[in-house]
Amino acid sequence: MVTPEDTSSTFLVGGAVRDRLLNLPIKDRDWVVVGSSPEKMSEAGFRPVGKDFPVFLHPKTHEEYALARTERKTSLGYQGFSFSTAPDITLEEDLQRRDFTINAMAESKNGEIIDPYGGQRDLKLKVIRHVSDAFAEDPVRILRAARFAARFNFSIADETLTLMEQMVHNGEADALVVERVWQETELALGTASPQTFFAVLRESKALGVIFPEIDTLFGIPQNKKWHPEIDTGIHTLMVLEQAALLSERLDVRYAALTHDLGKALTAKHEWPSHKGHEQKGLALVERLADRLRVPKRFKKLSRVVCEYHLHTHRALELKPSTVLKLLEACDAFRNPEEWQGFLMACEADARGRTGLEKIDYPNADFLNNLYEAAKSVDGGAIAKQLRNGTEIAEAIRIARTNAIKEAQGKHST
Repeated sequence: MVTPEDTSSTFLVGGAVRDRLLNLPIKDRDWVVVGSSPEKMSEAGFRPVGKDFPVFLHPKTHEEYALARTERKTSLGYQGFSFSTAPDITLEEDLQRRDFTINAMAESKNGEIIDPYGGQRDLKLKVIRHVSDAFAEDPVRILRAARFAARFNFSIADETLTLMEQMVHNGEADALVVERVWQETELALGTASPQTFFAVLRESKALGVIFPEIDTLFGIPQNKKWHPEIDTGIHTLMVLEQAALLSERLDVRYAALTHDLGKALTAKHEWPSHKGHEQKGLALVERLADRLRVPKRFKKLSRVVCEYHLHTHRALELKPSTVLKLLEACDAFRNPEEWQGFLMACEADARGRTGLEKIDYPNADFLNNLYEAAKSVDGGAIAKQLRNGTEIAEAIRIARTNAIKEAQGKHST
């Protein structure tokens, strides 16, 4: 079978080259083919992906092989861009269209690194830097810059940050498609430092456009007695950082991010107190989740954490009936995972304060013991003794309340 290598040069490109240089595991490999054509690729057995996009799947490995191309922004074409492919387009021209220098490197089959834009330098400097001014043609790159900074714990080059700010000023961020916003956000939540994603967006002035509910929290004071960091926005990012340390669950991290949205609605004359912010925040949590079209489990957990996180902090003061109400709100008996996620988000909230990042949080264990006591109630046995559904439900609630009360006595002494 004729192969592209017979008439062209093939190079490993992008993230695979970057991750290899960083000694990270390589998940996906993408290739660029220089000096070929769609006809030659098809003759070699490669399967084209789409009509207008010059990418082909290898007949055996199914890895992506793209023809070297240039691109420009347009109202038509694939995702708002048109592509030009020709056998005389060079590898350097293809790499120039990429977003960041660390993603604009290639590797030949003999292991040579082709790095025309300084990607290796920026890997050593731990810097995210755009390749060319074409960066400004795609507002998704604002999100990608923030996500890569979060993933690798890199800083943003001054000139790139300036360009990002200019893009926001020019209204480019307003044109972001909701699906891409959530896609990048979800990926960012899965990084080791998700708080960096939002910090970079704020630094570039994009946070107020993309996540106004988060951005408005900065500058809102809290009681210094409970929050040495004072600023609600800073606290929010600290809570997200702690959530990332406690759990890999993305819904827990998202709930940590949105738990205090209601503090933005507190009247200034009430500052630094935020009485009732839990209930006030529910509408904002709903609005943000609906706008971003977040998965159902994210929305559900963020709602319950917003409404009930102070219950956990006051765990020792709660009445048995209030504890049961909390468990039911978390759907703890049918969905134990959501209950555990709730406790982790609340623990992150307790630790997301200056100087308190490593404190013990016995409240979570205490509430978990009450949950185990309530869960031990044999609902089936109760159901056998009663026939009316309403009576059964009420009898189970009474039994669970009594079990919680008994457990409170045991664990509070």
